[in-house]
Amino acid sequence: MTIKSFGLLLVALSSVSWLRAADLVLAEKGKGALPIVLAKGSSAFTRAAVNELAASIEKVTGARPQIIEGELAVVPPQAIWVGVQPGVAKLFPGMDFEFQFPEETLLAANDKHVVIAGRDRWAAPDAQTEYGTVNAVYTFIQDQLGVRWLWPGELGEDVISKDRIVLAPFEQRYHPQIRSREGVFHYSSLGDKGYGKSHEWTLRQRLQLGSLTMEGGHGFGDWWERYHEKYPEIFALQPDGTRSGFPNPRTAKLCVSNPLVLKLWLEEVEADLNANPGKTVFNASPNDSWASGHCVCANCRAWDHPDGEPRRFNWYKLAEVHPALSDRDVTFANKAGEKLKAKYPGKDYCVLMLSYGHSRPAPVVARPADNVIMTLVANFYGRTGLVDVGSTRGETYREQFDAWAKVTSSFFWRPNTGSPAGWQQGLPDLSTQQTIRDLKDVAAAGCRGIYIDGVWEHWATLGPQYYVMAQLVWDSKKDGQAILADYYQRGFGPAAGAVREYYEGLEKARMAYTAKNPDGGVFLFPELYTPELLRESQERLTRAAAAAPAGSLYQRRVAFVQVGLDYTRLVMDNVTLMGRYWKKKDEVVAKQVRDNWAAIDKLINTTPYAINVGPVRPITPRMAGLHPDYPPAKQKKAKAAELDLN
Repeated sequence: MTIKSFGLLLVALSSVSWLRAADLVLAEKGKGALPIVLAKGSSAFTRAAVNELAASIEKVTGARPQIIEGELAVVPPQAIWVGVQPGVAKLFPGMDFEFQFPEETLLAANDKHVVIAGRDRWAAPDAQTEYGTVNAVYTFIQDQLGVRWLWPGELGEDVISKDRIVLAPFEQRYHPQIRSREGVFHYSSLGDKGYGKSHEWTLRQRLQLGSLTMEGGHGFGDWWERYHEKYPEIFALQPDGTRSGFPNPRTAKLCVSNPLVLKLWLEEVEADLNANPGKTVFNASPNDSWASGHCVCANCRAWDHPDGEPRRFNWYKLAEVHPALSDRDVTFANKAGEKLKAKYPGKDYCVLMLSYGHSRPAPVVARPADNVIMTLVANFYGRTGLVDVGSTRGETYREQFDAWAKVTSSFFWRPNTGSPAGWQQGLPDLSTQQTIRDLKDVAAAGCRGIYIDGVWEHWATLGPQYYVMAQLVWDSKKDGQAILADYYQRGFGPAAGAVREYYEGLEKARMAYTAKNPDGGVFLFPELYTPELLRESQERLTRAAAAAPAGSLYQRRVAFVQVGLDYTRLVMDNVTLMGRYWKKKDEVVAKQVRDNWAAIDKLINTTPYAINVGPVRPITPRMAGLHPDYPPAKQKKAKAAELDLN
């Protein structure tokens, strides 16, 4: 668009009589749109977001903006400016363009211009560490253009067509408290090629490009293989006097009081930084098999507090009760933090330490240093009142979380979800209201990052919960009930009430069931998903389908939800049939189950995103026992095969 043609657009737009003098017309059907001026040297992520901004304006009005990359010799009289660039401050006199907070975003408009910008930082030319501008663009598309991405794919995108987009002057600043967000849908985080199918959706929800690295796992999984021959003394002393690596190489524990451990760890930090200059958080968490193989040397045990909760420890042919490891692990993390600070002065580098297994209770005396981030593996996601299996005092995961939140100023929340009512199997294991409360509570306690293990991306059965999670992780101060109301209304229009009744009916039944059966179990699920509940659910969806106009987008979305109920019915049929089959094998039953699996396969493959096929194949351990060829006894073999396939 030339400056001359742009001037003609302004003349045309000025004829809109109802506009206030200060209003800005961003775009108008049949007449054009303001150009988008992109800051010179913008990253690939920013360019992609700007392309989506232009496409979204076109979807709303039919007018697609021209994208111009600055610096411009002639400043357009009106424009959308993306990124902080020379001259923008003059267009917004008195506005502060110095971003004080990590990932801070700025959206603003006056009577002539719009600015969409954020704090962008780089550790090196090819290592961006903050993406404020990208997240600002997606926020603008959602908040100012009114676009919704209710679930992944074309069917989940909701755009309201308008003759024009008009903005009154405004200024909106925001910076997210939860700076590590990619772990919420970690199968769809950047670079993950496993189960995840929602990478584009999570980017639009501002979940992918956080500014803190959060690893969900353990810190020393390959150390036995690398070091046990050269440095056997760094591994945990066992009660029998050996340093055997018990219970296995991937879960071998360390003699954390040995100074050589931190020397080698710092060498790994240096190697990490050479490969990834933008990395700021470094894992020092003990390996898994949390009850087994911990060091019994006098120096390590001196870091334990005698008043720590008594916990049961396992070694080779030996089990004993000793104090919890929380004080030990915090002491080790603090020493790692001291070394990190000394080696890299002035850098905002942090140590990551899991509170997991025998370090789930809060420490008695030790307190995490200011550069230690605790990762609280507190498994109350979707499971109210669940007791820690390793606790001798009967502490719940929520109680442990609350105790840790009082003694540390920097922590992540990393719950394991389990499958109390079919979460992993793709069933409607809905705990939406509890999830809203939990996310708000952990944010209010000061949480800086969330990693959920795991969200399996079954959108037809769990879509409302996934959506509200994404919105609240970005901004925990939002009204969760308003988010849900918007989700149902935008997604289903005249069918919104019936669809909401459908999901909420399932959630009510689920919450009552899990209060009595917190640990679940596939062959217990018929107690929840009874023929009566499935019939009532179908009646609600039938009403929803009748309320949606024939051939409409709303009707197609109700059909998408219907796939989730059809899938649930087929899985429950298989659960019931296979419960009988394993007691007495019957080829008639086996054929029916195989036919059901064929129907499931057809449902999944003809409705993208409804049910994620990867986690629910018969071969996976989550579905063990639900196919005649994969009895529960084959679970370990199924897991091995699954790893080969992924």
